[in-house]
Amino acid sequence: MKIPINTPDIGEEEIREVRKVLSEKSLTSSSFDGGTRVQQFEKLLSKFVKSKFAVAVNSGTAALQASLYALDIKTGDEVLIPSFTFVATANSVKSVGAKPVFVDILKDNYTMDPDDLRKKITKRTKAVIPVHLYGHIAYMKEILEIARKNNLKTIEDASQSLGSKLNGKHSGTFSQLGCFSLYAAKVMTSGEGGAIITDDKKLFEKLKQIRNHGLSKNHLITTFGLNLRLPEINAAIAKVQMKKLPLLLGQRKKNAQILTELLKNYDIILPKQRKGETLNWYLYTIALKNRNNIMKKLNSSGIGATIYYSPPIHKTPYYKTKTSLPNTEWAACHVLSLPIHPEVNMKEMERMKKTFRIIRAMLMTRLNQ
Repeated sequence: MKIPINTPDIGEEEIREVRKVLSEKSLTSSSFDGGTRVQQFEKLLSKFVKSKFAVAVNSGTAALQASLYALDIKTGDEVLIPSFTFVATANSVKSVGAKPVFVDILKDNYTMDPDDLRKKITKRTKAVIPVHLYGHIAYMKEILEIARKNNLKTIEDASQSLGSKLNGKHSGTFSQLGCFSLYAAKVMTSGEGGAIITDDKKLFEKLKQIRNHGLSKNHLITTFGLNLRLPEINAAIAKVQMKKLPLLLGQRKKNAQILTELLKNYDIILPKQRKGETLNWYLYTIALKNRNNIMKKLNSSGIGATIYYSPPIHKTPYYKTKTSLPNTEWAACHVLSLPIHPEVNMKEMERMKKTFRIIRAMLMTRLNQ
């Protein structure tokens, strides 16, 4: 039986909550504040990450898009983003008419390189979107200082990092706006969904308008908006998942520790936490030579090892540029993510170790650092 890279942890409580929504026929709400379950989920999320406000939307992409609109990013503006991320980060920038400008990453945790960020700033640069990839928190202190000196707005793409912390501070809370994804493969899910967190009341109110066609509390259209509302069915699932999240994160942490112990004697670059960092272990991403051949062997053994991301965005046909991003291109050729979600058990991790033992000869040559 295949061990998938990620799978949602859905139980009877989520099913009961969805049935309640269906029996009440309260599938969605167009009110300014959202439906009852949407509001309940928002309160649980803001309490968990210790933000003042949370706004639920229908995807992580919608969260990024709404945030860009809220900060008045528009046609002609440039937004600095990593190329080594899911394409939604770039798509959200394009969707508001702005231009994504690609920044290289650091090899140690695959997040935005502050030095390269500094080099990419122009007169047209208006914002920066660091991505907390695989759950690793970007170097926010350095990024925020660069943004402050250059009068840039900052949005955290925390789609993959709900529950990750640095020195006790949650991802998404370092800047004006933090965006989460609640897609089915994330550490918690609503099926499809997303959320934005902020401590700024004006942005909070504006975001609620943007997600609901630009309508104000008085039903006046005072800003541009779209239908980005999270349905009540999805919010019902998210509400239960929020309550389970500490347990789910604990199991991921335990599995990550076990897998690290099992693989520590192989010639592989294993994921590490920085000092003061607590990872949510969304993805357990290693780096190694002969990556593609090894992935095929793992997949043929029923282990859902997966590459995130190759090619990087700046090498895809739509976004292709001549920009040189050496660390990004190195990572795209070497990274491989292994399953450690809560449903992966000890027997299955031993199976991964056994498979690596079989292909050990392919791993004898160390990576060029």
